[in-house]
Amino acid sequence: MSLTGLLAAIAVVGGVGLFIGLFLGVAAIKFKVEVDEKEEAVLAVLPGNNCGGCGYPGCSGLAAAIAKGEAEVNACPVGGEPVGLKIAEIMGVEAGESKRMVAYVSCQGDCDKAKIDYEYTGIEDCRMLSFVPNGGAKSCDYGCLGYGSCVKVCPFDAIHVENGIAVVDKEACKACGKCIAVCPKNLISLIPYDAKYVVACASKDKGPVAMKVCDVSCIGCQLCKRNCESEAVVVENFNATIDQEKCIACGKCMEVCPRKSIVEHK
Repeated sequence: MSLTGLLAAIAVVGGVGLFIGLFLGVAAIKFKVEVDEKEEAVLAVLPGNNCGGCGYPGCSGLAAAIAKGEAEVNACPVGGEPVGLKIAEIMGVEAGESKRMVAYVSCQGDCDKAKIDYEYTGIEDCRMLSFVPNGGAKSCDYGCLGYGSCVKVCPFDAIHVENGIAVVDKEACKACGKCIAVCPKNLISLIPYDAKYVVACASKDKGPVAMKVCDVSCIGCQLCKRNCESEAVVVENFNATIDQEKCIACGKCMEVCPRKSIVEHK
């Protein structure tokens, strides 16, 4: 190739490169997406678990909602109060009161206490048990199946199956709610971290039936309700529940429960 041809080729390549550079520069300016500085600052403070426990699609979704004023500054259950305070400072608002919540499995019908109808051999996933007779091998239709669907979805290793039932480690739980969403028996709910007493049964069977299928089933006898000074216990559908806002942690409900279905929240 002659020198003239070489110089021409260099000029063409250089010209094309310059054109592309200018085009990209103009495009970057023209199509620039404005970023909310507060949104970026909030996102940097959030823990980054992207668990969805806040109700938004990941931490970026929550950060955007907080920056727009569509979500509370303490809406992240994983970060809790410390993160809420930092976000409140970024947004220039008061954080407000934040109560730590944890998941709780309302069942203590383990392999020693709950009766079984048959031996189950198959896929160990609670969600699949709806396709087998009686919804599972346990005689109680409301009890924990113990195959760990909740364990598999927990991103914090806060829930484990112990002797046939799921148990939450409240120190590790971040209240993301994934275990709640996956439980086919609707046994898991969020309760205050500092709740003192809980009803560890979700059975809605009448007393005689409940007594036959589990040694620690609630039978709706109402002794707990009648002995509660703060009117925190409600009995509906043969099952007791405790209003944690009203509970004064006196322990009388647990003392009088003949089935030991009310326990301390440890």
